[in-house]
Amino acid sequence: MDGYSRMVQLLKVLLPLAALALLSTVFLLSRSVDPNATIPFAEQDMADRMRDQQVTKPYFSGTTAKGEEVLVTALIARPGGPNSPAEATELDAQITLVDGKIIRLTSDLGKVALDQDMAVFSGDVRITSTDGTEIRTEVLNTALSGIKGSTSGTITGTGPIGDFTAGNMEMGAKNDDGPIHMVFKNGVKLVYDPQKQER
Repeated sequence: MDGYSRMVQLLKVLLPLAALALLSTVFLLSRSVDPNATIPFAEQDMADRMRDQQVTKPYFSGTTAKGEEVLVTALIARPGGPNSPAEATELDAQITLVDGKIIRLTSDLGKVALDQDMAVFSGDVRITSTDGTEIRTEVLNTALSGIKGSTSGTITGTGPIGDFTAGNMEMGAKNDDGPIHMVFKNGVKLVYDPQKQER
């Protein structure tokens, strides 16, 4: 079972537990109640909360088949439904590769489509690695079955030898046991900065 399936199953357990905890707190902390007091929530707010089930600050960690460690946090996660994918806001993912290098991914929004084996990160997507490379783009499509993905548009970045741009980027291993590579394509431009190597 892959990490995203575990996250969906975890959300199915956490949502009812969170509701039970809230209900228990109401009874444990209740004192005298004025039956004529106004509920401190607008009717529209309550309807929105009932319709849009969500988990605040979810946390997931796991290991891929190759032994890479994955840690994912978000501000809010929603489980989705039959016609809508699961999604999370303010995502922060950290991947520790088997050689000890770390890749970090942050984005404003992430959506998961299990039937397509795909996760889509969008809105100020940033990818950083421990070798000093930082890449920014608007949309990153990744597979759920392994660490691989591609951008649907241009990227800008900076690295150990200078600043660069490209029409798109692909990320992944060339073979099952190989290291993770970032390959830049379609009009790659590099502004070489020799002082960066000296630092």
